[in-house]
Amino acid sequence: MRIDHIHFYVKDALTCRDWFVQQMGFEFVASGASCHTRTTIVNSGAIYFVLSSAIASNSPVAQFLRQHPPGVADIAFKVTDLEWVMERLLQRGAKVIQPLQTHNYEYGCLKWAKVAAWGDMTHTLVERCGILPIPDFPVQVDWLKSQVQRQTSNVNTSPTEAFTHIDHIVLNVAAGDLPKAVQWYQQVLDFQPQQVFTIHTENSGLCSQVMVHPVTGTQLPINEPTSANSQIQEFLDVNRGPGIQHIALATRNIVNAIAQRRRQGMSFINIPPTYYSQLGDRHPSYNFSAAEWEAITQQQILVDWQAQSPQALLLQTFTQPIFAEPTFFFEFIERRWGAQGFGEGNFRALFEAIEREQVKRGCLPMEKR
Repeated sequence: MRIDHIHFYVKDALTCRDWFVQQMGFEFVASGASCHTRTTIVNSGAIYFVLSSAIASNSPVAQFLRQHPPGVADIAFKVTDLEWVMERLLQRGAKVIQPLQTHNYEYGCLKWAKVAAWGDMTHTLVERCGILPIPDFPVQVDWLKSQVQRQTSNVNTSPTEAFTHIDHIVLNVAAGDLPKAVQWYQQVLDFQPQQVFTIHTENSGLCSQVMVHPVTGTQLPINEPTSANSQIQEFLDVNRGPGIQHIALATRNIVNAIAQRRRQGMSFINIPPTYYSQLGDRHPSYNFSAAEWEAITQQQILVDWQAQSPQALLLQTFTQPIFAEPTFFFEFIERRWGAQGFGEGNFRALFEAIEREQVKRGCLPMEKR
């Protein structure tokens, strides 16, 4: 299973679209509306985000936003034989939200179905048959093709591709639910457990299990809090349940991607100077050029690796939450020299950086420091 697209439910789809185009460098693809929901699509590389907002109270978006703040409502996976996949999912106990449907076009067809996932999130399974000149998305059954507008917005599209694909998606679940969530993704969707991280500071902690699809390599880390004041617990409280904490976007040049986003006004987490002084002690064998080291520190990029492959580097950074609530944010990631998986150093650095943001919000007293 590969990621086909991510569906966000937001307060204003068009305003959100403009933010992705202007702040993130995405391109506008298409817009349309049903009797109750407005939807627009943006794209960068192989990444497609579908953004929907309510225009009537009976919209599924309105129902979602009565329970949760804006965020990811659906992760869609691309499959090659949807009938066979759905048969297996039913045998494994998956709850079908929308049965298999087929939309035929003169240039191909789109098959899709939707199943319940963890919490209120869903997974759409998509099979694309034939050549679709512009990807079509199973947004809603009553989507009116005559209303779709393709590349007709006055929004300026980006001339450069900042991001190539989704590297991973992180799901937060309630304390005690990690084993059950891992079991569900393993038994129902065939994801397999890989790395485990347990992070504790003087103030809070989390446990994370990285899930990877054995065929496609799609990565889904799942986090649970290990303390009442954990940032994962704060997410669960504000989100009013489990949900997607962040999506990692892969880039070929993270320094340029961050510099461009900063020029456009995007805010990122702050990394203290001590991180970089300690980094040389942790990995003295890796030599950056003076110019590259200056760029890494200036853009506050985290650098990590795995012990078995010290030359294969992970370069990462994280945005501030993109909505009003301290829930969903983006990660930018560049993998060099075949870097796989995740490094514990960056995992801890991210956790500590979010802790500092919790302190600023008054959500985490630093009693022991």
